[in-house]
Amino acid sequence: MLDALVFVRRIWAGLCLLACTALATQAASAMPCDGAQRIRLRVPVELSAQERAQLRALPPLRIFAVNAPPMAQYEKDRDTYTGISPDVLCFMAQQTGLRYEFITRQELTVAEKIRQVQEGRADVFVPLSHQPERARKGIFTKSYYASQYAAIARKGRRLSVGASTDLAQYRVGFIGGVALEPILRDIVPASQLHSFDTSVVGKGLFQALRSDAIDVAVFNTDFFSQERYRHDLFDLEIIQTLSEFPRAYSFYFSRTPEHERVVAVLDRYLAVMDISASLEAHEVGERLLMERYVAQRSQRTLLLAASLAAVLLALASYVALRKHRNLSLRLAASHAQILAQQQALQAANEELERLSQTDGLTRLANRRHFDLVLAREHANHRRTGAPLSLLLIDVDHFKRVNDHFGHAVGDDYLRAVARTLERGVARATDLVARYGGEEFACLLPDTDPENARAVAERIRAGVAELDLPNPQADIPYLTVSIGLASLQGGEYGAPDLLASADAQLYAAKQAGRNNVRSTVLSSTPVTL
Repeated sequence: MLDALVFVRRIWAGLCLLACTALATQAASAMPCDGAQRIRLRVPVELSAQERAQLRALPPLRIFAVNAPPMAQYEKDRDTYTGISPDVLCFMAQQTGLRYEFITRQELTVAEKIRQVQEGRADVFVPLSHQPERARKGIFTKSYYASQYAAIARKGRRLSVGASTDLAQYRVGFIGGVALEPILRDIVPASQLHSFDTSVVGKGLFQALRSDAIDVAVFNTDFFSQERYRHDLFDLEIIQTLSEFPRAYSFYFSRTPEHERVVAVLDRYLAVMDISASLEAHEVGERLLMERYVAQRSQRTLLLAASLAAVLLALASYVALRKHRNLSLRLAASHAQILAQQQALQAANEELERLSQTDGLTRLANRRHFDLVLAREHANHRRTGAPLSLLLIDVDHFKRVNDHFGHAVGDDYLRAVARTLERGVARATDLVARYGGEEFACLLPDTDPENARAVAERIRAGVAELDLPNPQADIPYLTVSIGLASLQGGEYGAPDLLASADAQLYAAKQAGRNNVRSTVLSSTPVTL
């Protein structure tokens, strides 16, 4: 009897232990977070039972974040982060069973937080843009947000910054640890380059700009738009967007086998993720400005404004009752006139926009518009991995056309070549531009090297078929030489693509002109 009682007690103790363990596990896995409702998937992602079990078995991820609205913002009263990145993180945690916790040590700089992740003292940093040195020391997920850096100065300074290389003549400030830091150190002399730990707090980057300690601040455009409204930085303005350095932001993990498996799963979600609702919810700069303005209005001022509005409304109603018919006619005429003016203004603005993007001689896109589209399509290539091809086309011996026939005929030749390029590049997503002088460019998004080569050959043959005389050239009719470069993977920038296409154009000319030379930029460059 005694043995049976002891046995029952042991069974009861075991059941209690199992129940407590289950409750503790449930409490640990019930990660309180919000924002997941603002994220959706374009297509479902399926995980196996084994994958889910492996993810749930992992300890909570220790996450560092940077205070950079709208991507992530530290909420002091809740001691946590909100923003696009926490929304994405919350969504993927609910989908996969991953657990996580934010490390909210605000005294650490960005560089110190990244270093702790690389050394394994934390698991994740968010958000972070790709850089080769970082990739060697950690693991990046696919990107989920893209932006650009900008040169920011005080209003009225009128600094001459047309490209990143122009920064070399000024005192430049930046946040230490950002991906653009190595590039800035290559451009700006060390004596003129200043690193800051914060953007606004204390003696931060923007305070230095306001106090004339630096001339230019290099900062993310989207982050600056939010900081400008939050901290009344209306005496500062963006003077140049550094479009040659687009940034795509990802989650950055310390390099471990477990994290490699986690990143592989998260990439499947990020590849089909739509964050548009989160973006709309967290880009709140203008709304904060209006709320702050209304809160600062005193009750007396509001009462006075309401009284004045009531008097004006009563007066307007009295006048309207006496002159209703006449005023209605005048309002109708005025409305028609305003509508006509608005339509004319809209048409003028549309025409100005078209002219600002168009070459006057050939009616193709101009160099400025080409540079903007190249930066955008390169960012899309980095985000999606789709191939990107570029043709640089030069009219052979064009100077001899001008010397023999005159510049008017030369202009007619350029227009004929432009129409041939438009016929050869048929897709709406492709771009044909006059790159300069007798040189043209064709940008072919989502086009592999083989199809791009076919387009180039079609253009070369089409120009030759025009049979435009060029009697002083080796070939007595007009021809073109074409350099082709295609991006297929690798860490190549837009300048690399341009330089490679230009090198292939030079090779085509050296090979006797009227031909195509091409190369592929990938993990292992290949020349075709």
